[in-house]
Amino acid sequence: MGIANIVFLVVLAAAVLVFASNIRKLVRNINLGKDEQRNDRKGERWATMARVALGQSKMVVRPVPGILHVLVYAGFVIINIEVLEIVIDGVFGTHRVFAFLGGFYDLLIASFEVLALLVLVACVIFLIRREGLRLQRFWGKEMAGWPRSDASIILVMEILLMGAFLKLNATDQVLAARGVGHYIVAGSYPVSTWLRPFFEGMSDGTLIAFERTYWWFHIVGILAFLNYLPYSKHLHILLAFPNTWYSKLKPKTEIANMERVTGEVRSMMDLSIAPPEPSPARIVAGVEVPERFGAKDIFDLSWKSLMDAFSCTECGRCTSECPANLTGKLLSPRKIMMDTRDRAAEIGKAIDKNGKWEDDGNSLHSRITEEELWACTTCNACTQACPVNIDPVNIIMEMRRYLVMEESKTRPALTGMFNNVENNGAPWAFGSDKRMEWTES
Repeated sequence: MGIANIVFLVVLAAAVLVFASNIRKLVRNINLGKDEQRNDRKGERWATMARVALGQSKMVVRPVPGILHVLVYAGFVIINIEVLEIVIDGVFGTHRVFAFLGGFYDLLIASFEVLALLVLVACVIFLIRREGLRLQRFWGKEMAGWPRSDASIILVMEILLMGAFLKLNATDQVLAARGVGHYIVAGSYPVSTWLRPFFEGMSDGTLIAFERTYWWFHIVGILAFLNYLPYSKHLHILLAFPNTWYSKLKPKTEIANMERVTGEVRSMMDLSIAPPEPSPARIVAGVEVPERFGAKDIFDLSWKSLMDAFSCTECGRCTSECPANLTGKLLSPRKIMMDTRDRAAEIGKAIDKNGKWEDDGNSLHSRITEEELWACTTCNACTQACPVNIDPVNIIMEMRRYLVMEESKTRPALTGMFNNVENNGAPWAFGSDKRMEWTES
């Protein structure tokens, strides 16, 4: 084993350890939410995941970005099968260890190259749409700064990785054709063969230097990309599958009742039913979290709502379909998810620093205003549009519940309605004995 193999093992081990640590923190952050049972109707859940996450069914509703995304997704995943060969070569000092597969290996390499070209072209088009054409949904207020840069960084990174892959193959072909060292003639190269003329005039030493540079750039780039995911909107690459599996299977517009409130109402209507006992406080991150009506902070949301937040692709399809946003109101479902994710990450960092959660005086309501929450019509257009079945409406409704039931904050029109329901048993400003008077006029 040479020095290069030892260096590769160190880099690989470090990347895996850092990635594992980040995933543990991610799981911890998601589990800061309340428990929620989402494991019923398993057959339907598997079908939903296969259709939405694997089949990209909701992406292709908008054909141009949808098809391009399918190409990037399929290409990047399939091409990275080659990472297995690169890792084996890096550990043991071999070269194209799977070349013994013969014709099948030729087919694999050829398909990898075609897909690499398609991914590269698709990423260039995405970059032009985002930075050149400046499509409106990519330039919302919540996308200023890091979120906008994040998307461009990923696209540039994918372009560079695909370019390095093709140039790696081109230099490898020239070296193999010359019979240099351990380089062997193996594989079929329908794309990179067009790059060979740029390298054929170089000396063997220069070619080897270029080939090794592209090889190291490709594998280290992939490992860096892997560890960039937990800090990026591209975390949906990992979370799209579990998030769609745990999708809400009930009708989208069905709003869940609070069991505690439902129990209280039943006990009032039937005296034989005992009122429900308050739920015991939960211990989360070393602190006691009391039972609340609605959500003050992320601890009061379900783990699924937090998974939704971390799964958000920031594509803006939800906001572009939101009728409140389209009529000029402040609500942006994408911002709701980004704020929820950022608050969860903020709390996670504080836990990492202090060993437990210490109240910082802020909450989810510090990031999301009442104006945003009350603008929602609960039409669920955002949920329908989301490519990975995220449910912003659930977070909005839980935060509204907290405002109404714990803070006694609501809109003037709703205050009147609540008073009428309490006094008259209906939302109208007159008693039940007068409800039919309109028929006599």
